[in-house]
Parts: sequence; structure tokens; C-alpha cells
Amino acid sequence: MSEYRLRRRTRLKNKQVRALREELVDRFGDLGSWPDNASVETAEAPGWEVFLVGGLVHGLRDPDAGVFLSVRGLLAYRPATRWATVDMGAVRFVHNGADVMAPGITEADPELAVGDWVWIRDEKNGQPLAVGKCLMPGTEMGPASKGKAIQSVHFLGDKLWDLDA
Repeated sequence: MSEYRLRRRTRLKNKQVRALREELVDRFGDLGSWPDNASVETAEAPGWEVFLVGGLVHGLRDPDAGVFLSVRGLLAYRPATRWATVDMGAVRFVHNGADVMAPGITEADPELAVGDWVWIRDEKNGQPLAVGKCLMPGTEMGPASKGKAIQSVHFLGDKLWDLDA
């Protein structure tokens, strides 16, 4: 059995679930498919505090930056903000956990600032591939011709993705 597992799982009370949802709505806007009566838990994974909805990791908490959706959470709720789009040539690298280079970004949410959490999507389907932290503002990501734009933190198929209830 892997050492990468959840510890100290705690079910949230309704008031705590509402507060978590409000924090996510403030960050992402509408979360239309958030289940009203969902069982929401918090837990510790190596290096992260996570929250689970229905037993699956739907988000991460950064002590400095607050909550952010995991790739599974992004797939479930489809937010319309805090994104960067990569060209199809970059998809395989992002899918393997590579940091995102500025030339691979075709467009980004202009509201992004250095240090913000961002989710990365492919340009063809708009599917979430990874979550990272901005190393340059969103307004500079598309036009920049060199440099690292996003530090990858969590990606489709990594150990956090594989955690199950």
C-alpha cells in the first residue's frame, strides 16, 4: 500500500460546508453543480490539506492562498475564471507534470497576478489538465515569447488524483 494516503479525515458541519462553498464561489464564480446535501470532509495528504466531496478530492487548501479546486473538482464544477489555455503541443508535457512555458500559452484570464493559483486547460476541448501557481501576470502570458509562466502543482494522474475514499 502506498504511503501517499489521506489522514485525519473530518466531516464538515453544514455551516462549514456553506463557508467553503462561499469561498469557492468568491474565487471562481458560479459552481452550479455543487451538490446541496454533499458529504464534505477535510483531510491531510502529504504536503496538502484537501477537501473531499463524496469521497473524492475536489480541492486543496494553501495556507497562504486559500482554497482551490483540484483537477477532479475542476472537471465537476467547470469554473469560468482563473484559467490559462495551452496549445495542443504543450498538453502532453503539462499532463506529465511539467511547468508551463509562456510560448505554450495561447490565452489566459487577464485577472491573474503573480502568485495566484491557476488552472490549465487545453485549447481544443477546454478540459482541465493541471493546477499551478502563476509566475507572471495573466496579461503577459499569451504575448510572452520566453520564460516559465506557471509552476505546476497538481496534474491529471498524479498521486493526489489517484487518492480515493
